Amino acid sequence: MNKEEFIKEVEALGIEVDDNKLNLLEMFYNLLIEWNEKINLTTITNHEEVYLKHFYDSLTLYKEIDLDNEIKLCDVGSGAGFPGIVIKIFFPKVKITLIDSLQKRVNYLNEIIKELGLTDIEAFHYRMEDYSKEHTEEFDYITARAVADLSIISEVSVRALKINGSLVFMKANCDEELERFIPNAKKLGLVIDNINKFQLPIENSNRTLISIKKVSKTNSIYPRRIDIIKKECIK
Repeated sequence: MNKEEFIKEVEALGIEVDDNKLNLLEMFYNLLIEWNEKINLTTITNHEEVYLKHFYDSLTLYKEIDLDNEIKLCDVGSGAGFPGIVIKIFFPKVKITLIDSLQKRVNYLNEIIKELGLTDIEAFHYRMEDYSKEHTEEFDYITARAVADLSIISEVSVRALKINGSLVFMKANCDEELERFIPNAKKLGLVIDNINKFQLPIENSNRTLISIKKVSKTNSIYPRRIDIIKKECIK
């Protein structure tokens, strides 16, 4: 995806593109490549592939969340900064918390934030199951892009979500994960609000956005050990 294609497809999502946002994205790309030589962030480094598979893909979150408002969003397992950093560049009103379990990635994320001059966004070194216990019902939305099984990521994140807030997970194909998740939803106080399946432009690879609403306080026996959760998810 070259820049002209990127602009066209992003505008087709209903998102405004301007020179400042494009300049910040290009700075982000250059810093990503520089840091990727020091720590393992992504195997996708080609300029056009990054714009399609990381930058554009991150912005498809707009299909499920109205990011034009002053909301509090948590990006779990932010890794190289997708979707969190990209969302902040395009939607400065959103207050964003990035969570990652590896200190090296958190250092990278905070350096990106500093270099790009972004505000109301910060990265923290935590496991989400621990962060949720300390930040109960804090966020309007919690998202995760290609992070863990739906049952796992829902279980460890739900405490940090406000009542009537939503978990919005970014996946490729996830039919089997959904089958495993559905029996666990009720005890977590969750209901599936929407499943949005679409394809990325140009390469036509499959993507799924799963929007899951929190309708009541969790009735789970959280916090369970994460290894137990994993075992249950692969039965």
